Amino acid sequence: MARRYQTLFGAGWRGHALSLIAGALLPLGLAPFDLWPLALMSVTWLVLGLDGLNGRQCIARSYAFGLGMFTTGVSWVYVSINSFGQAPMLLAALLTLLFAAGLAIVFCLPFGLLGRYFKHNVLALPLALPALWLLGEWLRSWFLTGFPWLYIGYSQLQTPLAGYAPVIGVMGVGLIVLFSACSLALALKWLLQRQRPAFTLSLVTLSAACWIGGVALKQVEWTQVKGDAISVGMIQPNIPQAKKWDPDFYQLTVERFRRLSEPLWHNDWLIWPEAAIPKPYHRASEVLDEFQQRAAETNTGLMTGVLYDDYGRDNGTLKVTYYNAMIGMGRAQGIYHKTQLVPFGEYLPFESLRSLIHFFNLPTSIISPWIGKQRGIQVGATMVMPSICYEIAYPALVAKGAAKADVLLTVSNDAWFGNSIAPNQHMQIAQMRALETGRYLIRATNNGLSGIINPKGDITVLGAQFVQTSIEGEVYATKGLTPYVRYGDVLGLTLALLMLLAAAIVGRGLLARNH
Repeated sequence: MARRYQTLFGAGWRGHALSLIAGALLPLGLAPFDLWPLALMSVTWLVLGLDGLNGRQCIARSYAFGLGMFTTGVSWVYVSINSFGQAPMLLAALLTLLFAAGLAIVFCLPFGLLGRYFKHNVLALPLALPALWLLGEWLRSWFLTGFPWLYIGYSQLQTPLAGYAPVIGVMGVGLIVLFSACSLALALKWLLQRQRPAFTLSLVTLSAACWIGGVALKQVEWTQVKGDAISVGMIQPNIPQAKKWDPDFYQLTVERFRRLSEPLWHNDWLIWPEAAIPKPYHRASEVLDEFQQRAAETNTGLMTGVLYDDYGRDNGTLKVTYYNAMIGMGRAQGIYHKTQLVPFGEYLPFESLRSLIHFFNLPTSIISPWIGKQRGIQVGATMVMPSICYEIAYPALVAKGAAKADVLLTVSNDAWFGNSIAPNQHMQIAQMRALETGRYLIRATNNGLSGIINPKGDITVLGAQFVQTSIEGEVYATKGLTPYVRYGDVLGLTLALLMLLAAAIVGRGLLARNH
């Protein structure tokens, strides 16, 4: 039995290969598959594989896991590069693999600390490992502008652990998932090696208590509805990505919005998706003035994504700065500029790449991030806080905006990802933001998934993908702040640091006592 255990979880190549497979299975716990037990089991396998390894071995083992996780979890990058970047299949596959490999490096670095400072520490697995994983996710949320995707907490949106989301956010939920996986791993290890039965039982009991606590927290109403229902109409134009910025398709795009919007002007709000009219704001003034007048006539708050061109002078030379923005018309007043941009999609970190393949020279790769304070969009007495596309994946950013908003709104153009898993992942991320903040959230996209999410993270209205359609539903303004909106990631990070400290001090003391 011991020999079989070493074969499966030892420091050799077999253990690395099995960790690669385990990592590849983790995204199956997220949308659109939602097999959440697989996320728990894949981490359990990694935990067993890291047990007793030194720093370098932990890095290699966790790198294999991360490579598997990102290769399958962000495979949609291939669709963007191949289908819309016009890169050959082999080049697109290579670039996608390089992207996953780079993310895996960021993922594996914290685990080197596990093997170096916590080897043979009895609390290394149940306390240090979850804490280091969470700190790694936090690092990934801002390092090189951040890539806050594939957080393991998203897998628990439909489980009792979702009750913790309004308190400690998606990363805090992930911390409890990881603690549960570590407890399960130690229970399996006890079955194989019969070590520390009392210690293992106490961990399993505490893990079960966490799940029961999640059931209780799901019953808490952190925010309350205020005012009457707000009727909302959304346009999903389903503009082909290849035609999106084609000048010859411009009038057809305008006509499509005109036709799909006509039956929806009776709603309180009308929402168009990201960069709906494919011309910069000041060059599309004639069309926008038409819809401004229509919105005013019907007393409707029209909110739409737009590429905003801001003109100024630099040393006497006319300069144009472009922002990915959201504007309000009719009853809706205000403008919001996107702050978190998509690397290589909305801006190029290295200009020399622009001539490499078409993907690096897109019409939207000239956008600048907004720097500074800004408000949301005011519609009557209701404050709406927008997030544009990628921004919805930043939990702390959305929570900060939710503190001064009554309703959340996110617009996107997921046509970049074709018929991949990305739109489903994107919708699941939006569901978690609604749950964390206790706010209704509207999601309007070019080709789906578009819909409305209630403060419990449940989808109440959902449109079909890849169709031209108009979607209608209702939202409510809400009042009150969840703990996560008040404190952001501070609570989850503090808990992780306390776990790490306890592992370092208490675990070392227990090790010394045993010797």
